[in-house]
Amino acid sequence: MKLKLIFFLSLIALFSCSTPPVNNDEQIKIVCTTGIIGDMVANIVGEAAEVKSMMGPGVDPHLYKASQGDLRLLTNADIIIHNGLHLEGKMGEIFNKLKNRKIIFTAADGLQEKDLINNSNFLGAYDPHIWFDLNLWYKACLHLTESLANVEGLPKEKIMAQGQKYAAQIKEMSAWVKNEIHKIPEKQRVLITAHDAFSYFGKAYDIEVKGLQGISTASEYGLKDVSDLVNFIIERDIRAVYIESSVSDKALQAVIKGCESKGHNAVIGGMLYSDALGENGSPEGTYLGVVRHNVNAIVEGLIKGETNEK
Repeated sequence: MKLKLIFFLSLIALFSCSTPPVNNDEQIKIVCTTGIIGDMVANIVGEAAEVKSMMGPGVDPHLYKASQGDLRLLTNADIIIHNGLHLEGKMGEIFNKLKNRKIIFTAADGLQEKDLINNSNFLGAYDPHIWFDLNLWYKACLHLTESLANVEGLPKEKIMAQGQKYAAQIKEMSAWVKNEIHKIPEKQRVLITAHDAFSYFGKAYDIEVKGLQGISTASEYGLKDVSDLVNFIIERDIRAVYIESSVSDKALQAVIKGCESKGHNAVIGGMLYSDALGENGSPEGTYLGVVRHNVNAIVEGLIKGETNEK
């Protein structure tokens, strides 16, 4: 407890002493919370700014705690961009302390309330996984493009052109996703994952989604949750369930074993990327690459009951 208090006090001291950075014609520094946002922003700004992401491959933003290195990164940034909707729940206080000293943009601010899915566990709290509906991520891209284009020191016309080009790629990918998911017979179109990150995906592309945990991996699950999911899989004759790159697979392995004990053959259909990108330099190290990987894994697993693991 004392260590937490010391860390919190040092955080306050660090931000209290900080002043808005002076560029002096240096390249503008943008810090994004997640790699998914960082990839979008890098496509928007190109070489016009330096873009860094705080959370790397396999990192769970729901449970993420800022390190001293992160605090220095945020302090030295000219612009900070986060998802919003409490995805980075443990960092909300940090953003509040910095809002009068830094330019801070929120991806979710590009959406309307009607676009959002309410978290049924908390009235007025919304599911933050907006990037899984590519049509919403398209809107978020246009919002951040316009916001960044109006930042002094960034080339407005170039930013607008690059942002609109990337947004068009997202829109095109959305049409591909819908076409691929609809190859799955409707009865088999059920996506089961470790936590409920894919509700926007399910709503947008007409696939039923069930997560063992809630929208945050901080939520708890018990033996009854596992048992209920096993019974659901058997009842619906589902062939594959999916682990996630940023979430432990322990619970879903228990689900698979539970199915086996009752004579039902279900497999791990592969690993999906939910809250984080893959390794830098790999196809899954980009947002569009992650979407393609996920959809291919879902289609293969649910149609054929095959794995798509590397």
